Amino acid sequence: MKNKHYHSRKKDTPFKKRLNIKPMRPGSDKSLKQVFQKIGTPKEKKFKPDSFQIQAIEAIRQSDCLVTAPTGSGKTWIAEQVAHEVLEKKGKVWYATPLKALTNSIHVQFSKIFGRENVGILTGDIKENPDAAIVIGTTEILRNQLYDAMDTGENLTCDLIILDEAHFLGDEQRGVVWEEIMIYLPGRIPLLLLSATIGNPFQIAKWLESIRGKKCQVIANHDRPVPLFPLFFHPSGTLFPLIHKQNLDEKQVLHKKVLKFSENRNRSVTAGPGGLPQFGDILNILDRYHLLPAIFFLKSRADCDQAIKLCHSNLIAKDPERKQNLMLKIKELTKDNPHLNTHPQRQYLEKTACASHHSGHLPAWKVIVETLMAKGLLDAMFATSTVAAGVNFPARSVVVLNSDRFNGIEFMGLTPSEFQQMTGRAGRRGMDNIGFAIMLPGKFMDLKYVATLINSPPLDIESQIRINFSMVLNLLLSHTPDQIKLLLEKSFASYQIVSGKKQGKTARKKFGPDLELLWTDFSDHLNFLVDEKFVGNDKKLTQDGLWASKLRVDAPLLVAQSIRKNLLPQKDPALLAAIISSFVNEKESSDDPLYSQALPKRLKEVFLLVRQGLKPFAIKLLEHGFHAPNLFVQPSLLLYLWAHDEPWEDIVSQSDFAEGDFARLILRTSDNLRQIAKLEDSFPVLAKTAKQAVDSILKEPVITFYN
Repeated sequence: MKNKHYHSRKKDTPFKKRLNIKPMRPGSDKSLKQVFQKIGTPKEKKFKPDSFQIQAIEAIRQSDCLVTAPTGSGKTWIAEQVAHEVLEKKGKVWYATPLKALTNSIHVQFSKIFGRENVGILTGDIKENPDAAIVIGTTEILRNQLYDAMDTGENLTCDLIILDEAHFLGDEQRGVVWEEIMIYLPGRIPLLLLSATIGNPFQIAKWLESIRGKKCQVIANHDRPVPLFPLFFHPSGTLFPLIHKQNLDEKQVLHKKVLKFSENRNRSVTAGPGGLPQFGDILNILDRYHLLPAIFFLKSRADCDQAIKLCHSNLIAKDPERKQNLMLKIKELTKDNPHLNTHPQRQYLEKTACASHHSGHLPAWKVIVETLMAKGLLDAMFATSTVAAGVNFPARSVVVLNSDRFNGIEFMGLTPSEFQQMTGRAGRRGMDNIGFAIMLPGKFMDLKYVATLINSPPLDIESQIRINFSMVLNLLLSHTPDQIKLLLEKSFASYQIVSGKKQGKTARKKFGPDLELLWTDFSDHLNFLVDEKFVGNDKKLTQDGLWASKLRVDAPLLVAQSIRKNLLPQKDPALLAAIISSFVNEKESSDDPLYSQALPKRLKEVFLLVRQGLKPFAIKLLEHGFHAPNLFVQPSLLLYLWAHDEPWEDIVSQSDFAEGDFARLILRTSDNLRQIAKLEDSFPVLAKTAKQAVDSILKEPVITFYN
């Protein structure tokens, strides 16, 4: 062993030297002494609302209101106060968020304030107290309720709509839902928009005024509740100011030693190619300068899981009381869930007070991590940049390793909005005098680019409206094509097109100078529906179109066609869940299980029946330029096993699905099954089986412990 160890060290030494990896020793630039003296907890004082909060409350009393303010500045407090006023008048509030996790968080918070009996929640997964005075739900649920209100001609029973994280209007995938809500919402219902990252709030406000016939006041606040100081963590362990100047009116210039580092071709590094730094050493240095707790933003889920194994420091042991509180809280949060109780990352959580947090984890495990972080029981959390939006678990510092992020297709430089979402978690209001954004130079860190992001304004939001079959079917329930054209002319895209040469350039290119490209897209969808007999020649929904409009699912026409052709299993809940999962699956798979003897014969027969039966229809969709997802058997097999009570650990270990991905597949499948369950008037047997299928797949550890 001695010789082997010796040879490995000899082999490793020149490698480290060639990479210029040096041992870390704590150090700080002398200019930081005054900055670090500001670290501490502000004196406790009676809460006094900021002027922008008061202005927003006054504004919503008489008009719509768009509030744009930094993360953590107290936008939710505005929502609380306005909701109080509506409830005092016996009115109702709808609070919409883009994320189920944020919806759950707001529901817990509002239940404590207003009483659980007065607060309901609607997320698809959870339906609790839906007729309450305050309903917290996802934007998709609210949009669907507006579809129903237009269909029945009944008014939405609501006296205030709150749209949280309103910058999702510009989200490429989901922005269309937000835009639809704003277009369909009756002008009589006041609209309160809350966002941290909108570059063109006044343009959005003017658009809303043009379609809703009432004033929309913009309340903008640019002051962070906790000042942010950017730092540079040199691979040697020395901390430097990141920039030389922080005056908003002056160009951001890198600190001279940071600039020298960035221009050095043979600069020292914190890790080898594809490797990660020794986070234990980094945590020790951050702890020495009182910069913990920290959120580390890493490029991948695998890096987050690996990072906690590199936290060899045992800082939590220095504080026996906090360690005891941590152990007790973990025990409390996991006691009713055997899977969480034996979670493989629990040992790292207890030993190092560090955690990994990303979409590959079970929802319940993420809630545990969020709860511990919010209570100040963790030293560090390692997360992907997507966690920056929505959920509230601030820290004293955020640590950024890369100046780009993967957008699902390619790596792109962080936008000012993304950077501000990340750094917005630095500094806890009422707990910190100052917050820190620490740049730890990874392989893909452009320090000069980061300097430009420090005080860059957020990007303008562009319209993301697009046509889909579910939209067309639901609008045809209550509108003629000519009326739908008028609705599309109310879109943000239409407003941007006429907003001026520069402002409307992107919209004109995307939608056409007179919105003709969007209208052509609608006409293409409509003509296909006519050809397939979901819509008649009179441009009204046929009987098939009427029930198909209720299928607000991922692939509505494919599911509808499978129902029309009687391809779905009518009386087998597990089999139905298995087949529907193949429609919602986004993960590319192989068809290897089709050729395995382990694949249940009945599942194979029905899956092949569905795939072959839908093939001609799918080809038509593709030939007309529409999306038709590939149907893979692997997700079907996993859902089939799960519905038949196969152990969770066995299923996950034998598949290439991460726990969180499999849980999300189950939850989305249950969402789709609920839509099928609405077809009880047209297909009572299938609807009943769909309800049973939901019950067969929604169980521990998929459903969260607080449900």
